[in-house]
This record gives sequence, C-alpha cells and structure tokens, in this order.
Amino acid sequence: MDMSVDQIIKMSESWMPIILSYGSKLLLALITLVIGWWLIGVLLRKVTKVLEARKFDRALNGFIGSLANIILKTLLLVSVASMVGVETTSFIAVIGAAGLAIGLALQGSLANFAGGVLIMLFRPFRAGDWIEGQGVSGSVDTIQIFHTTLKTADNKVVIVPNGILSNGHITNYSREATRRVDINVGIDYSSDIKVARDVLMQIAKDPRVLTNPAPVVYVTGLGDSAVNMSLRIWVATGDFWPVTFEFTEQTKIKLTEAGVGIPFPQRVMHMAKSE
Repeated sequence: MDMSVDQIIKMSESWMPIILSYGSKLLLALITLVIGWWLIGVLLRKVTKVLEARKFDRALNGFIGSLANIILKTLLLVSVASMVGVETTSFIAVIGAAGLAIGLALQGSLANFAGGVLIMLFRPFRAGDWIEGQGVSGSVDTIQIFHTTLKTADNKVVIVPNGILSNGHITNYSREATRRVDINVGIDYSSDIKVARDVLMQIAKDPRVLTNPAPVVYVTGLGDSAVNMSLRIWVATGDFWPVTFEFTEQTKIKLTEAGVGIPFPQRVMHMAKSE
C-alpha cells in the first residue's frame, strides 16, 4: 500500500509540471479565443458604423464586413493553434493543401469571388443603380462576395453570380446625372413637316426638359409609308421614364389635333395582267 502511494506521488510529481504547462496554455488559448472572437465582433460593428457615418456605399459596407470577418477569424484560429503548441508552418501547409483541393472543386465559387473583388475595385455600379447585365435589368440591392442581388421593376429578386457579371457587358442607366429621351414618330407624306416640328417643339416646353443641350427635332428617315421624325431632349435621370411615357402620349394627341396623320405600316401592290 505504501509503495503504491509512493508511486502515485512520484508519478504526480513527474506529470504535474506537464499538466500545469499544457493546462495553462490550453486555458490561455481558450481565453484568447473567446476574447478575440468578441473583439472581432466589436471591431466589425465599429467599422460598419464608421462607414455608414461617412456615407460609404451600402454594398461596399457589406462586402468589407464579410471579407474582414473571414480574414480576422482565420488569423485568430491560427494564433490560438500556435499558442496550444501546434506548429503553424505545418498548419499553414495543411491549410494551403486543403485550399488547393477546395479551389479545384469550387472553381466557379472562386471565379465569383474574384468577380466580386473586381466589381468592388472598379465600381461599374453601386447599390441603388439601375443596371442591365446578363439579360437582367434591375436596381442593385446588395453586392456580396459571391453574388449581386438585383430587384426588377416588378419587385422580383434576381441573384446574379459575380463571375459572369464582371466578365460580361454591363449597362449602367444611373451613373450619369442626365439622360437623353428620344420620341420617335412617323407622319404621313402628305403632312407638313414644319407643322409636325412645331408641335413636337411645343411638347418639349416642359420644366423637366433641360435647356442645355436644347431640344431638337430631326427628320431621321424616309420610310415605306411615313416620314420618320425624332424629338430629342435631355432630362434628369430620375425623370427619364415619366417624361418618355407622357411625351409619347402627348405626341399622338397633339399631332392628331394639328391634323398631322400618323400612318400605320402599309404596302401597295400593283397587279400586272398578263396577255
């Protein structure tokens, strides 16, 4: 019995320093992990508030926040592992090998990530812009790491991967402060072009129409059944669609009141009688 007690005491004396050493490291690592995780959350909330206070793009806020969250937490986990005694060089090598394997399996996702980075760097559009890309038109709601969310005119939500969006053609209808409205109409060959021009210029006398550049009316072509004319005016970007719809209606009403005909497409055929 005495021998067993002595053996236990000797074993405890030999193991106690190891337990205290690794136990203290493990406890310190757990405390670092908890405090670091909490500090990362606090830091990200502070950064988000600063970006919002300085009126940064809403999409940029979300992108920076999600990217910083992943990077900081990965660094924290590597630091905690090194505190426990894990060799960080081998750990990083394992992460690199795993990243290579995951990258080969997720090539599309990595392409979307790279596309998201390119979009945030070159800024072809911002949150709130009305764009057209990959056959979809809509208002940019959010720009995430892997995809961009658009809201269409009828309030549908369309999610477009950043990879194909950044590599395709993008039309941004909201980037410039002004846009040109073209009201195209065809009048009868028997109608007076000057009267039609005066009617169109009268329609352009609207407070939403900019005076610089000034409104103009052109004869754009001689069609099969009509003389094609175009009223070209410049308006603020926000007035583009209201002015387009209203002026198109007014063109029909005012030209009819002025006696200017708007012919429908027609074709004249001459039948030759054979002997």
